[in-house]
Amino acid sequence: MARYRGPSCKLCRQEGEQLFLKGSRCYTPKCAIDRRPDQKPGIHGKGRRSKFSEFGIRLREKQKVKRIYGLTENQFRNYFEIAEKIKGVTGSILITLLERRLDNVIYRLGFASSRDQARQLVWHGHIKVNGRKVDIPSFQVDEGSTIELKEKSKKLSSINNAMEMLERRGVPQWLDFDQDNYKGVVNKLPQREDVTVPIDEQLIVEFYSRV
Repeated sequence: MARYRGPSCKLCRQEGEQLFLKGSRCYTPKCAIDRRPDQKPGIHGKGRRSKFSEFGIRLREKQKVKRIYGLTENQFRNYFEIAEKIKGVTGSILITLLERRLDNVIYRLGFASSRDQARQLVWHGHIKVNGRKVDIPSFQVDEGSTIELKEKSKKLSSINNAMEMLERRGVPQWLDFDQDNYKGVVNKLPQREDVTVPIDEQLIVEFYSRV
């Protein structure tokens, strides 16, 4: 299944909550969820939200998390299958794997205002990990990894504009960030409790156990 290319705000309205897919717009009164919190997208969106079945609730949670991290269906399922093979709580391991993606780390450090923008920075070769260029958004960072911008990339207005939002968003505790030198360090691997996004990963585990 191809990656979604339509309006980001439509996805937030479909899920009925902010997924923070639009960068700085999500923190302004222009946010679609703030303007039309109870209205679904489409011509029939003005009616009340329908109730979901048990299967529908689990499906929506899986779709929500997949959209937050900007993954295709196959990518997301692959992460779940990897998490299943690792000893521990499958749902928590799944979230940890998603958080360790390089594009997510770039977003968490504030180099990008959204994960889509972070993915573009990685693809275009602006990011170095441990001194070497990495252009794979799904690259898994390890404890002790150093993530920084290439010297020429530090002048990009899109990056500096995104970093102005950092005070509002904050940097998670599992990352250390040197804003003056555009450099971050993974001081520990992220744990489930470090992820404050409202996710019920158990619903995702239950969804895949039925399909």
